[in-house]
Amino acid sequence: MTAGLWQNWVLPGIWTTLVLLVCSAALGALVAFTVGLARTHRSLFVRFLAGAYTEILRGTSALVLMFWLFFVVPPLLGWQLVPMWAAVLALGLSYGAYGAEIVRGAVNAVAPAQREAGVALSFTPGQRMRLIVLPQAVPEMIPSFCNLLVELLKGTALVSLLGVGDVSFAAYLVRLATQESAQIYSVVLVVYFVIAFAITRSMKALERKTKANIGVVGA
Repeated sequence: MTAGLWQNWVLPGIWTTLVLLVCSAALGALVAFTVGLARTHRSLFVRFLAGAYTEILRGTSALVLMFWLFFVVPPLLGWQLVPMWAAVLALGLSYGAYGAEIVRGAVNAVAPAQREAGVALSFTPGQRMRLIVLPQAVPEMIPSFCNLLVELLKGTALVSLLGVGDVSFAAYLVRLATQESAQIYSVVLVVYFVIAFAITRSMKALERKTKANIGVVGA
């Protein structure tokens, strides 16, 4: 693989993959906390809507949703999403549904006595969630979110089917240009591993920090 192919295709592809990962993760985190907390709401109607969203998005393919947003939505609404943002929406909405279950489970795992202590201190429901529940729940979410984030990284490869120039699409172009598969796909495997390793180490450091903030000392 020549330096020109590396600089013109592979490096921009790695950058596009990172942008996709960051944007999709940001949207997914917003969806996860919004829907996950809604699933613990006192209102049955709110819980029903949040549960319906989770079941529908977890039960559909992220790839098909990506195609739906790119090919079906434009004729219906009269405007076209660029492939990059159709991919971000599909990945963020899909993986956010999985994240919502992580948030719901961690919030429900907080001991009821903790909430009762907040009631005794005359905290509002919002204050109890912000000051008591979430500080204890977030450290328990991080390992699962780490796994989900690595899965999201691998899921970004789906965008190559829309012609988005991520690292997988760049590898396809390099293979066509050089007729050599082993070298370029070995490089791509290493790229995904390095990014995933950086994610896991960063999330472990974040987990230790959040646990230290609530007085939990890790082994």
